[in-house]
Amino acid sequence: MAAAIRLYLDENLSPRIASQLRRCGVDVMTVHDLGVAGDTDENHLERATRLQRVLVTADVDFLVMAASGQQHHGIVFGAQVTHKIGDWVNALDLLCAVYAPEEMANHIEYI
Repeated sequence: MAAAIRLYLDENLSPRIASQLRRCGVDVMTVHDLGVAGDTDENHLERATRLQRVLVTADVDFLVMAASGQQHHGIVFGAQVTHKIGDWVNALDLLCAVYAPEEMANHIEYI
């Protein structure tokens, strides 16, 4: 069986998203789990990359870093004001089901 995508939710997303994803069997970690809420965006992206996790965010700063050539294990971006918790959970669960980790490397997925 191929390795599954592992997620890293930044602090601008509700921890309830992570709770629901865990119930679906998705490997997800949040900045709150790690006790690093309030850290810089650069550190979050570096940490997610080092941990080989796809960073999930509603913060456009991560898109700017990726556009500047910053390497990453994948970024999932969505507009928080237009997506409810269930929307995030459904989209991320589907993403984890259809993509392999190597397909997400330096890829940005918009939801």
